[in-house]
Amino acid sequence: MENGKFGKYGGMFVSEVLIHALLELDEAFKKIYPTDEFQKEFHELLKDYGGRPTPLYYAKNFSKLVGFKVYLKREDLLCGGSHKLNNALGQALLAKKMGKKRLITETAAGQHGLATVMAGNICGLKTEIFMGIKDIERQALNVKKMELLGAKIKPIKTGAGVLKDAVSETLREWAACSRTTHYLMGSTVGPHPFPTIVATFQSVIGNEIKKQIFEKEGRLPNAIVCCGSGGSNALGAFKPFINEHGVRLYFVEGGGENLNAENSAAAFQIGSPCVLHGSIMQAIQDKWGQIKPSKTRAAGLNYPGRGPEISYLCEIGRVKACYAFDHEVFNAVKFICKTEGLIPALETAHAVAFVLNHPEEFHSDDIVIINFSGRGDKDIETILRFFYGFN
Repeated sequence: MENGKFGKYGGMFVSEVLIHALLELDEAFKKIYPTDEFQKEFHELLKDYGGRPTPLYYAKNFSKLVGFKVYLKREDLLCGGSHKLNNALGQALLAKKMGKKRLITETAAGQHGLATVMAGNICGLKTEIFMGIKDIERQALNVKKMELLGAKIKPIKTGAGVLKDAVSETLREWAACSRTTHYLMGSTVGPHPFPTIVATFQSVIGNEIKKQIFEKEGRLPNAIVCCGSGGSNALGAFKPFINEHGVRLYFVEGGGENLNAENSAAAFQIGSPCVLHGSIMQAIQDKWGQIKPSKTRAAGLNYPGRGPEISYLCEIGRVKACYAFDHEVFNAVKFICKTEGLIPALETAHAVAFVLNHPEEFHSDDIVIINFSGRGDKDIETILRFFYGFN
């Protein structure tokens, strides 16, 4: 990465109003993050509040049925129920040390919004969450949790009322109040330095995986499989392995109903490079370059773009871009419920679905790690409606 670019991807394509805020953030991160004081506080929070390290669990029953060893990196056991807290704690602590008084962010599945208000409360910062009206409806449980913790929820009615629209509104808000407010970006998207900051805070996942798999197996895994949209949980797991070329890396998008631009969120399959939310990335667009809405049953994967670093890694072939259809994802939920007694988030179930439906990618002597990025309590109503027609 050079000057916020990953090959042709990345950059800082924003209005002049935001340039100063981004440069201030970049300078503060480079200055504050490496210090012993920050590292001590951050890792103490991850350990004592977040519950790190999260286990690397050998899924014995799952493994027996697929014919190779599968380990689950249990980010669902992190406080709050997903990997999102890693980045939220890091950015909230950084914002506090920068003298900010307020956090704003976007959320879709609600896990990042929940993590942000948790981190904001710890650091003494007010929190406002921008969330599309469709996501508010389908993620009602997380909305209640965020409100209980004291967050102000800002419903976004523009556009399709989903994640893309929430990001746009959050950026507009930040342009008006960046002197006192930090935009706690939830994924490895947006203008520089956000993709780098988020990936750095999330790389604790991959660092733990590398240590834990050596302790359990005495060698590196053959493959790591992650779900993804913007790319935060995937890059968090992938970063320490990017130069380990014997480790195959799989990035599983939301295929939606089918690979039609009206029914899918698989930007690597039906998209092309363009500028979205201040950065060049792979995204779903029409022939005139207008961003098209994405569609998947997993709210957290319902973003039409892929962050610049994951776009670059897929373009050069270091990461393989894959997808799982909605019906495969729901069946994966049922499979892992029965084999391992775990209820995955619909986002996480995409990674499980890919492993189940693509045996040609794996060998009997493989060790495969799935980043089990979140738990599924937030998706229970959607899952029950799919299988049983419950309202």
